Amino acid sequence: MRHDAVTDASSTAGVREGEQPSTARLIGLDLARGLAVFGMYAVHVGPAPGQGGVIGFLMDLAQGRSSALFAVLAGFAVALITGRRTPKTGQAGRQAVAKVVVRAVILLALGTALTMTGTPVVPILAFYGLFFLLVLPLYRLGARPLALIAAGWALVGPQLLYVLRPVVGDRAFPTVGQADGIVSLFFTGGYPALTWVPFVIAGMAVARLDLAATAVRIRLALTGVALAVTGYGGSWLALRLVPGAAEAVRKAEGGSSMSSSSPGGVGLFGDTPAGLLVASPHSEATLSIVGNTGVAILVLTVCLAAMDAFPRLRGLARPVIAVGSMSLTAYVFHIVAIWLLDTEELTVQPLYILLGFIASVTVLATIWFRFFQRGPLEWLMGRATQVARRIR
Repeated sequence: MRHDAVTDASSTAGVREGEQPSTARLIGLDLARGLAVFGMYAVHVGPAPGQGGVIGFLMDLAQGRSSALFAVLAGFAVALITGRRTPKTGQAGRQAVAKVVVRAVILLALGTALTMTGTPVVPILAFYGLFFLLVLPLYRLGARPLALIAAGWALVGPQLLYVLRPVVGDRAFPTVGQADGIVSLFFTGGYPALTWVPFVIAGMAVARLDLAATAVRIRLALTGVALAVTGYGGSWLALRLVPGAAEAVRKAEGGSSMSSSSPGGVGLFGDTPAGLLVASPHSEATLSIVGNTGVAILVLTVCLAAMDAFPRLRGLARPVIAVGSMSLTAYVFHIVAIWLLDTEELTVQPLYILLGFIASVTVLATIWFRFFQRGPLEWLMGRATQVARRIR
């Protein structure tokens, strides 16, 4: 089974170049979301990774990293709602918290409905709903404490999950008519909260920074590179320096590579303690979390800087930005399409299917934003959260 992610973060699609730079700069968020949407499509309906060549490399690159990027962007969204640089307090703070709670409940319900379609995709929306609720108590913290909490969680969470496996059971994916239960959402599902919440907290930490400052962007980009090198490079070294680790992983995999696009195929951590050293997609190990967080931060930083430094690039990237600004709609669209087209019957996904999905959502998003400022599901989400205004 394949799985990836999406966030219903507040869109910046309505921002125009004539608006304040501090607002227009956030167009980069939609660009990052658009790239993550395309990566998600590559995971779900694209050719199999590991086939070699440029296409195989791109398919492999999307594995795990697009979902991590979405999770980091989800944390950024929480910070935007609750006050990006300065957390809201008083009545505004209570209303912001209520908005996040309403979004979480809707995502839990929508994610459950998508799960029950029985597609080969493991929807993340229900998990996202839980993530929002879990990080909400942290919304008043600054960038430094949030970063420390994310690092500590990434260090402890995978080890704790490995210890709890005999109690909670192995990873299990729901089938038709089955919804994710609380154990699945926390421990055994496609995106267990115990190991995925650090991405969201990291996104909140990034949102707290002064992203308008060039020095901050440079440090953030270097941090992303350092985390990626530490995660992927650290795993590469560990599997070669720790006696018996590489052989244990190979045996757990039955001789296959741990870069498989089917994260449930070999069990959590590859059914061996050595799996805790692996930074493959969805391995749930600390080094995997570190490496994927680094890539997500780097992509986000580059997108924000590029949209601010090269105004003409906005025009060229507008179709991708349009897709990113309605990422929730794009996510639901592609799952429904997979369900209706029954693409899981194909043993090998041809490249034209992926290109068809990307072209379809890009055209739809571009046309939609000629007439509206928000995607259809994003508009409905916004309407639903207006109930928070009644809080005094």
